[in-house]
Amino acid sequence: MSEPPRPALLARNKRAWHEYHVLEQLEAGLELHGTEVRSLREGGAQISDAYVRIERGEAFLLGAHIRPHVYASRQNHEPLRSRRLLLHRREIDHLLGLAKQPGITLVPLDLHLHRNRVKVEVGVCRGKREYDKRAALAEREAKLQMQRALARNWK
Repeated sequence: MSEPPRPALLARNKRAWHEYHVLEQLEAGLELHGTEVRSLREGGAQISDAYVRIERGEAFLLGAHIRPHVYASRQNHEPLRSRRLLLHRREIDHLLGLAKQPGITLVPLDLHLHRNRVKVEVGVCRGKREYDKRAALAEREAKLQMQRALARNWK
């Protein structure tokens, strides 16, 4: 049997991993217009300032910028419009219950293609303190130095 297809990454929110502790992740579909899909496939997305809000029993992605498609005419989309997330009712209720807790926010972690459908990975996050960020940077730097030292020794 063949392997399941790996999702093609369209955009990543690196800032979310630096600013927050990701407690839980959930994959959701994204309701898009045709020109948005074309623009995403060309790499025209930026989600570092985006967040997820639940209103009237529906989840929305706000603040995500999808560049207008170059070859579209008057049927082009609005770059910063709110986009509905496609989730089951129980998933929305679960996210709403978590988001009501103090200090918890819902942040998009990445946009990817899964079987030709655009999906967004939503993270249930808690903000990091300044010393947590410094510790994470120091740990990452130490790991890089170890890898460089190992690479030098193996040559």
